[in-house]
Amino acid sequence: MSFLPFALPEIGEAEIAEVVDSLRSGWLTTGPKTKRFEEDFIAFLGGGVEALAVNSATSGLHLAAEAVGIGPGDEVITTAYTFTATVEVLRYLGAHPVLVDIDPVTLNIAPQRLEAAITPRTKAVIPVHIGGLACDMAAILAVASRRGLKVIEDAAHALPTTYNGQLIGTLNSDATVFSFYSTKTITTGEGGMLVTRNQRMAARCRVMRLHGIDRDAFDRYTSTRPAWYYEVVAPGFKYNMTDIAASLGIHQLKKALEFQRRRNEIAHFYNKTLADLPLVRPAQALPHEMHAWHLYVIRLTDDAGIDRNKMIDELAKRGIGTSVHFIPLNLHPYWRREYGLKPDDFPNAVKAWEKAISLPIYPKMTDEDCGRVAAAVREVLNNVRS
Repeated sequence: MSFLPFALPEIGEAEIAEVVDSLRSGWLTTGPKTKRFEEDFIAFLGGGVEALAVNSATSGLHLAAEAVGIGPGDEVITTAYTFTATVEVLRYLGAHPVLVDIDPVTLNIAPQRLEAAITPRTKAVIPVHIGGLACDMAAILAVASRRGLKVIEDAAHALPTTYNGQLIGTLNSDATVFSFYSTKTITTGEGGMLVTRNQRMAARCRVMRLHGIDRDAFDRYTSTRPAWYYEVVAPGFKYNMTDIAASLGIHQLKKALEFQRRRNEIAHFYNKTLADLPLVRPAQALPHEMHAWHLYVIRLTDDAGIDRNKMIDELAKRGIGTSVHFIPLNLHPYWRREYGLKPDDFPNAVKAWEKAISLPIYPKMTDEDCGRVAAAVREVLNNVRS
């Protein structure tokens, strides 16, 4: 029996041809393809924003946090149920993450917990759209506006996700950061995109993206100033996207809605075929909204008769790859030690993690593949109960 991986990118001939074109052009680092990808991304969102391609979503979050002025001693509220990148960028700046628990249904940050977490040192909030389901952004933005806080959306999972009919990336937050890692809804292998409506913020991020230089490499070789001349105006980073990566992104973006439709079909198939089993299926988007379905996370119920780790092992024996999203930050040694966190500090996050299994969901899956996954889940759970 062949092994069905947890995730697999869908790379077509158009992406391959664009990469080859870049290789032949001589532009391997940031150049015309990166600029084109940024322009295409703005058009995809509908305009009215600026977009900066970066080498990872982590880089984008770091740039955004620096640009809104987060610094030593500042506090930033975010969820305990996320990947470490969301909070590690705050430590780069000497700031402190303040973690709050999640909504037990959506697995997103619980907006009602924000007010209690705010102190005089709170500077910002980072909501994370887990699995591609939008957070309750109206509630989050209302709290932020009332308390004078910046909002940076971690949208690593959320392309294309909508909230109140608007694509994530077009809301009134200060910045939104997407991921194009190889498992994400579109991919450049490694990479990300920072989006903002604030021109001054975009200008700061653009400078800090490449060593604090006042213009990027492409500009230096195409402007009227001497190619060799540049000025360092800040102690920046090395976060630029390459044209090779952007070549993938240009064509992946064209397929983003098609990919979402297929992910949505798979999610609905799982919803239907797993409905009678002892597990909790993922929260759904409202009927008029778009769920990106980056992840399909099931949670075993207390009466499933099998623990999560054993379930993963049994699925692997049947040739089904899975993953777990996420190990709550309070369970990791660094965050536990640095902030004195305890396993029971965020009970909803911990309970979700203990029962969570992410099933394969990606456009390259065939109907037969989806059937294999559902049949394997059913077989394992039925064997336990028989």
